[in-house]
Amino acid sequence: MFSKSRINEPGPKQAEAEKPKAPEASSVTKPSSDFVPSSPKGKASASVLSSDLTVVGNLRTTGDIQVEGTVEGDIRAHLLTVGESATIRGEIVADDIVVNGRVIGRVRGLKVRLTSTARVEGDIIHKTIAIESGAHFEGSVQRQEDPLAQGRTTPAPTAAAPAAAPTPKPDEL
Repeated sequence: MFSKSRINEPGPKQAEAEKPKAPEASSVTKPSSDFVPSSPKGKASASVLSSDLTVVGNLRTTGDIQVEGTVEGDIRAHLLTVGESATIRGEIVADDIVVNGRVIGRVRGLKVRLTSTARVEGDIIHKTIAIESGAHFEGSVQRQEDPLAQGRTTPAPTAAAPAAAPTPKPDEL
């Protein structure tokens, strides 16, 4: 009989041992859930180029850039904010563009916004555009369904089409 009670005693102890193991497994899950909130930190905040910084060269990122200084070169980003004190000399290509400062060059974006303090000298190719009262703009505005992809392709066919059209006419005459 004692052997039966011994068998019964370890049985519940094993069941109790299994119960703490389950919480341990859930505690392992908790740190991984703690790790998940750190993933949004992986979505880094915008890179800021301060007002005392001058960059000569092209900038490329899949993230966001806020320019407060001077950039002499092209910029490609997801979201580009041109600060009031900023000057950019080059082409801007981004999904979202907000211009508060000065841009000398072409602007290509899905959403382009020129605020009242914006000064843009160049063409704007966009899907949607907003120009606030007081913004200064010299150039042309062209709407395209996909300005990011078509902006690269459009110049080549446009140049090739006029060259091909006059050639057949002299041959036919």
